[in-house]
Amino acid sequence: MNLIVAVDQNWAIGKDNDLLVSIPNDKKTFRQMTTGRVVVMGRKTLESFPGGLPLKNRTNIVLTRNRDYHVKDAVIVHDLGELFNELEKYDTNDVYVIGGEQIYRLLLPYCDVAHLTKIEHAYEADTYFPNLDDLPEWKVTAVSEEQTYFDLEYHFVKYEKTLL
Repeated sequence: MNLIVAVDQNWAIGKDNDLLVSIPNDKKTFRQMTTGRVVVMGRKTLESFPGGLPLKNRTNIVLTRNRDYHVKDAVIVHDLGELFNELEKYDTNDVYVIGGEQIYRLLLPYCDVAHLTKIEHAYEADTYFPNLDDLPEWKVTAVSEEQTYFDLEYHFVKYEKTLL
């Protein structure tokens, strides 16, 4: 299973249920990697999308404890057992965890590949991603050339879980 996230230099990912910054090339990369695949997210992440609607051309799976929660064109699951039963239908290489913080922390142990956009800036934030550089089982396996968006510098970084 994969995950995909944009982090700032402090591993922050969001504020007030929104992304820290909108970088067109980051959004394009996200679309290219997840279109036609399965995205797993929490309820708050889904509700942060335009109109609170699932992403087009993807299988959207929403993990929420709220048993009364329903969204058109999304699969709703309520615990890890239900989630993993649903994910058995798909190739694990086609599954992308897309947030938010609680979902990333819950599912990180089950992921093998992490696709990060690492932004060279510190934002005011209230949600964070675990610092993979502090976790010995995660290793950087690819780093893009430096990218820029106006005066913002960032890299696309691929981490893979290694056997210790």
